[in-house]
Amino acid sequence: MTTTATAGHANRLVFSGLFLFLLGLVVGLWVQNLANPRMGLAAHLEGVMNGLFLIVLGLLWKKLLLPGGWLRTGYWLAVYGTFANFVAVVISAVSGYGKMMPLAGGREGTAWIEALISFLLISLSLAMLAVCVIALIGFYRHMKQTSGAAL
Repeated sequence: MTTTATAGHANRLVFSGLFLFLLGLVVGLWVQNLANPRMGLAAHLEGVMNGLFLIVLGLLWKKLLLPGGWLRTGYWLAVYGTFANFVAVVISAVSGYGKMMPLAGGREGTAWIEALISFLLISLSLAMLAVCVIALIGFYRHMKQTSGAAL
């Protein structure tokens, strides 16, 4: 059930993943110059890991057997979730704020920065959970079709 749109999504996921991976590497060069270097390291890792996630998802994308609407939704949620994760942690690293991330040394900041970081963290969490469920369902259908047997 692969369509041209699906192939386009797959390529854009790989490209977006490579771009996010690069952004993560660049942030890694500036970790010590950030207001919260520990959060800078987290931002570096988020960029690298989320970039790899998008690359892997893009490579699997053509195997997901799902209706077009599910694929479009999954695509946009994956792009939003991975980039929102990176942006939230970069904002926290640059500002030093981020009370929702106390283990990385985030301290309470101004109301609007805290609201932005909190919104990004909560929304990206929901988006990534949905992406994983969508991908699992799509890949399960692929496995079921290619093997002829259920798990």
